[in-house]
Amino acid sequence: MNHTTYVQLLNASCGAFLLAGVLVLWRRDLAAIVRLFALQGAALALLIAVLGVHEGEAGVVALAAGIGALRTLLLPWLLRRALAGDGTSRETQPLVNVAASLTVAALLGLLCYAVTRPIVRLDPTPATHAVPVALTVVLIGLFVLVTRRRAVSQIVGFLLMDNGITAVAFLTASGVPLVVELGVSLDVLLAVLVLQVLTARMRAAFGDTDLDDLRELRD
Repeated sequence: MNHTTYVQLLNASCGAFLLAGVLVLWRRDLAAIVRLFALQGAALALLIAVLGVHEGEAGVVALAAGIGALRTLLLPWLLRRALAGDGTSRETQPLVNVAASLTVAALLGLLCYAVTRPIVRLDPTPATHAVPVALTVVLIGLFVLVTRRRAVSQIVGFLLMDNGITAVAFLTASGVPLVVELGVSLDVLLAVLVLQVLTARMRAAFGDTDLDDLRELRD
């Protein structure tokens, strides 16, 4: 892979990675939010594969395939199962409306570009120039986690944060050891399985997964 192709593929995967995260803020349909998460998982797998091919690391390419299978197929399938028994297919009124959410996403992006400038200056490679994108996705995931009311939306917010952290690791340090990445992936899978069970229990007990309603019941 020549340098021009490497930069183009890296920029394309980072653009799709960020766009999928921003579109999660725009959509309220829960099925569409899960599809966007799957799209972001594919973009993350492509990003890691491009880095692996560029550096000639077969292990990194294999890791990209595993991450792609987990975040593009398995986790979205589990989320769709959690949605299957839920009578409501849309996010209830979020704490922050769509226009304000997109504005916040833009501000978070500017903030990330500002705070990562010293890192980029230390090693100004195409990969480090993409670090602000990954960090922006981390903050967008945190924003989704604290402003959405449906349990499934909050799970997606958590997973967006994990995707962003994984991207930062690969862009700054060419990833982490295989054993560590497998451990993290299994932890994420276990967390989603536990959250899926909890969501089903909440729906069976209260007939809904709106966390604000559950707080009212507790009060």
